[in-house]
Amino acid sequence: MRVPFGQYFKEYTHFLRFEKRYSPHTINAYLADLQQFCTYLDAHSTDLALDDITHLQLRSWLVALREKDQLAPRSLNRKISGVNGYFKYLMRNGLAAKNPCALLHSVRLPERVPVFLKTSETEQLLEETAFGEGFAAATERLILELLYTSGMRRAELIGLREDDIEWSLRQLRILGKGNKERLLPVSEALLDTLRDYIALKKAEGLDADPHLLVLASGKMLYEKYVYHTVKRHLAMVTTLKKKSPHVLRHTFATHLLNNGASIQAIKELLGHSSIAATQVYTHINIEELKKVHKLNHPKG
Repeated sequence: MRVPFGQYFKEYTHFLRFEKRYSPHTINAYLADLQQFCTYLDAHSTDLALDDITHLQLRSWLVALREKDQLAPRSLNRKISGVNGYFKYLMRNGLAAKNPCALLHSVRLPERVPVFLKTSETEQLLEETAFGEGFAAATERLILELLYTSGMRRAELIGLREDDIEWSLRQLRILGKGNKERLLPVSEALLDTLRDYIALKKAEGLDADPHLLVLASGKMLYEKYVYHTVKRHLAMVTTLKKKSPHVLRHTFATHLLNNGASIQAIKELLGHSSIAATQVYTHINIEELKKVHKLNHPKG
């Protein structure tokens, strides 16, 4: 029996959703990559069955993506990971005899150091920026304050609900990647800001939605709104080329490290599954120390 590559997409989707508990966005991204490889196979191979696929077809697909679509190494690695995950699922369930991805190597990534704001820039952002009056202005300010003071991701911010605030314990429950929950400590000053915001929501009649942050229409936030809000306000205080919500996450981690926090503590606060993802901030710290040495040491 010749089984096509896409024969088990439906079962795999069920596995990602209910066993891996991935978000709809992540599942859609994985399936889009799998469907793209499926389309490539249909266009370049004649009646190729699932167990006929080798690393050679995968390598040719990646070369085509790199040359035709100009995909970056990180995007290519994501596609390898997506196909690899599918084959691992198939083999675990006795649906495939081999995993051709095992003979592929990840594309080498250029070293990337996360960009972050200076302490003076964050102070200007949160203390000196004129946000204006009204509910929309209060929402914009709270978006920036939560992203910087907690280090949460944009999706985590959007999904944050009022009942995720544990007032007496001074902490927030965050639902992160893979539906993993973590607790983030918050200051009394931030709790006061949250109380004021929730009171304003009620006064404006916008408290029907259980999410903490909502638009002036009463609907929950969406990704582009958060992105453009952050980009606009960061443009007022920094010349950094990148001005995304993730810059505030990087800033949170970097400022913690520069003020003595351990890398393990930062890992837990960021919700990283591996310490390797957090160690990039130690590189940032070393680069900052080099600058300090060069500027201040007689032999710098």
